[in-house]
Amino acid sequence: MKTPLYFLIVLFVSGPIIAQKQKKKQDINAIKSMCGCYEVTFNFAETFHYSNDSLYKPSKTKVDKGLEWAQLIVDEDDKISIQHLLQVGDPSAPHIVKHWRQDWLYQNTDLYTYNANNTWSYTNLPADKVKGQWTQKVYQVDDSPRYEGSSSWVHVDGKSFWENTADAPLPRREYTTRSDYNLTVRGNRQEITEYGWLHDQDNAKVIREPGKEDIVLAKEKGYNTYVKVDDGQCAAAANWWKKNADKWALVRTKWDQVYGRNKDLTLAEKVDHKVLYKYLFDEGYEDQAKINQVIESFVKN
Repeated sequence: MKTPLYFLIVLFVSGPIIAQKQKKKQDINAIKSMCGCYEVTFNFAETFHYSNDSLYKPSKTKVDKGLEWAQLIVDEDDKISIQHLLQVGDPSAPHIVKHWRQDWLYQNTDLYTYNANNTWSYTNLPADKVKGQWTQKVYQVDDSPRYEGSSSWVHVDGKSFWENTADAPLPRREYTTRSDYNLTVRGNRQEITEYGWLHDQDNAKVIREPGKEDIVLAKEKGYNTYVKVDDGQCAAAANWWKKNADKWALVRTKWDQVYGRNKDLTLAEKVDHKVLYKYLFDEGYEDQAKINQVIESFVKN
């Protein structure tokens, strides 16, 4: 016969396990709720600058809008992957742009930390440091790395959010017009809201040079709202993905091999005067061999 002590021990052991499973389920629901069709507003403004140059010109305030389709492409217990697609132009014949991708990995210990000048440092974290956490890995349009960080999803007072600070390359809106800094320290908050979700950012524009202390050139506020609309409004983007999903699965397979080497990574900005995404967006890159070859040509170490 089982004694009352036995039941107390079972309750003591199983209680935290059940709570952890319930918390993880909440996390997964929050992450997957970012999928679907959204009216997006991208807002960025330089808030403070610390340059001693009297001729310093801050970046112009930028506000852009568009439709974005967030497609669930991996749905596993410890990994969720969401591909973002922009749908722009004439609504009757929209143009689809493969946008960023976000992967979420549960209790992940392998991270690539950006270190300026198109270089990422591989870091292996102790398992106890990431217990209960999710790593968000953010990728470029060609599925090369951007930035990543590990933190816990928080569910409190009716709110669900994830916050992290990570070093990152300059965003496209900046590196095409600026060369006076080489790293963005991104303070990211992704919060699930009644209207959809919010990407709230507090960023620092940083000059990083080997052997020197970082110099903060300016601060920036980003406030991107994703307002949920009927999925039918993003039908063109969803259909584009169905036609192109197999190709991009091959691209991810090659990148997974590169990341799986678990060592520091440096990528060339251009090969034969051409950036990687222009190769991969070309219809000539459809088979694994050609995809492997062109991606490997950008890997410098």
